[in-house]
Amino acid sequence: MDNLNYAIIGNCKSAALISENGSIDWACLPDFNSSSVFAKILDEKIGGSFEILVDESYTVHQSYIRTTNIVSTRFSSGNDCFEVIDFMPRYRENGGYYNPAEIIRYFKYKSGNPKFRLKYDPKVEYARFQVRLTNEEEYIKCYTTDGDYDSLYFYTDFNKQAILEQQEIELTSDAFVLISYNQKLLTQTLDRQYLKLQKTKVYWLDWVNKLITYELYNEEIIRSALVLKLLSYDKTGAVLAAVTTSLPETIGEERNWDYRFCWIRDASMVIKVMSLLGHLNTVKRFMQFIIDIIPDKDEKIQIMYGINREKKLEEETLDHLSGYLSSSPVRIGNAAYLQKQNDIYGILMDVIYQQFTEFKISLEESESLWTIVRSIVRIVEANWEKPDKGIWEIRTEERHFTFSKVLCWVAIDRAVKIARFVHKNQYVKEWKPLADAIHQDILEKAWNEKVGAFTQSYGSPDLDASSLLMEPYGFIEANDHRYIQTVKSTERELSVDGLMYRYKNKDDFGLPESSFTICTFWLINALQAIGDRKKARELFDRLLSYSNHVGLFSEDIDFKTKRLLGNFPQAYSHLALIETAINLGKGKISEDEQILDAIH
Repeated sequence: MDNLNYAIIGNCKSAALISENGSIDWACLPDFNSSSVFAKILDEKIGGSFEILVDESYTVHQSYIRTTNIVSTRFSSGNDCFEVIDFMPRYRENGGYYNPAEIIRYFKYKSGNPKFRLKYDPKVEYARFQVRLTNEEEYIKCYTTDGDYDSLYFYTDFNKQAILEQQEIELTSDAFVLISYNQKLLTQTLDRQYLKLQKTKVYWLDWVNKLITYELYNEEIIRSALVLKLLSYDKTGAVLAAVTTSLPETIGEERNWDYRFCWIRDASMVIKVMSLLGHLNTVKRFMQFIIDIIPDKDEKIQIMYGINREKKLEEETLDHLSGYLSSSPVRIGNAAYLQKQNDIYGILMDVIYQQFTEFKISLEESESLWTIVRSIVRIVEANWEKPDKGIWEIRTEERHFTFSKVLCWVAIDRAVKIARFVHKNQYVKEWKPLADAIHQDILEKAWNEKVGAFTQSYGSPDLDASSLLMEPYGFIEANDHRYIQTVKSTERELSVDGLMYRYKNKDDFGLPESSFTICTFWLINALQAIGDRKKARELFDRLLSYSNHVGLFSEDIDFKTKRLLGNFPQAYSHLALIETAINLGKGKISEDEQILDAIH
């Protein structure tokens, strides 16, 4: 597939990617971080998929059922027409949520005599071992015949043998397929799947109904919010960076990482946005995740954790898989968990500050969070003057990255504000001088007079998109000439045709070659902040046009072709889209301004 033209379905337990032609090319069961059962996206030949094969006369159109995470793929050839509705069940039941490890494909007969074949080719355990398919009384069973044992169950009201032999099927009435990690106890019928579909639809409609509505870009905000919800893991409250592994930042390169983990930075930013939208349950669950992973007062905070609170995330490569468009290696696990990145303390503290000031939290939660606040201050006090790996996870040398320093200041600044809020004035007196010292240090050492901007690290001439965040985090005013110069210099140096590099200097893998999507959103916000609202709107509208066919974004965009690259769908990109859309809505260009722009 030349572009990441996939729709995502999921149920806050796991997820699957459905291609624009209706093929399931990626799914991990029973959980997000389990081994794959379909991985064609990572190896065309042996990865495994579940495809709907029609002849060339058919046109295929895919879309989401409005304001849901349910996907409709419509196949039509003249009067012959059918629709496949893909979803993973999620709805309230018996005081909790029903979200089993299963994918349902509801075949809806529309008209004529539509015909197709089903290519059911599951490859459990990342396709590492041989599998066998057997036709049992109630289901088709897939299981490994060597290596680690794993299995998958396929229920349907189609003829099972016809599916195994890929015979042509003529659809004359509605039918279903259910793929389940677990053997089902109840008999699976069409009516049962129809009920699950309706209940799941109602769940998503209700969920969207609780979002705050915006005058501008509301549809885009809703779709992005639905993506962020799918990336939240019910069991622990963790928020994933993406549901995939090893989708490359550049085709043929080795910048391929596993993103099925909870980065404190990404997750905290998601939570901040979710609270803006009014979905406080997701926020509360993530804060509980934070309280659970930081139990000891002296325990260092990792930059990332497994979604089940795992602390060791050892990295390995799957050499038997060729990779997305032959971009190897395919990695599972992520060695970046060992890195030191000092910016995470400020990002987390900013979210904790929000908890204290904007939400009603219990005394017990307040006390747990207050303990974490004091722990973070101790860590920042001991580490802010040391170099680190920075926000971009440079794997070689450590440096005094400007963004890390700014976020260390954010950590102490918000800690001071929290201390005031909870009337612990002795901490205000103790911490305020530290905040001032960090602030002064940055102004003196991060500003490069020659370049006329705040640069990537102390003493460096290189620019970095993360410097654009100095104003949104409250470090500097939008009208400060140093910030305005930084925005203009960064745009001039790092923007190509309205898309942004993270940075242009060499890193561990040479020169970056693709645009990092979130950085373009940062630029748009920065332009809006310094008063260039017309340009901000233009760039935003152009960037939205680079989403895929159902409005989703990955991590990166190719500068020339505008194809999506990197892991998908990316929490970072969608949270930035929401934040930017809201900001642009606040600074709406008036009719008078539009008339003046037209005259000039």
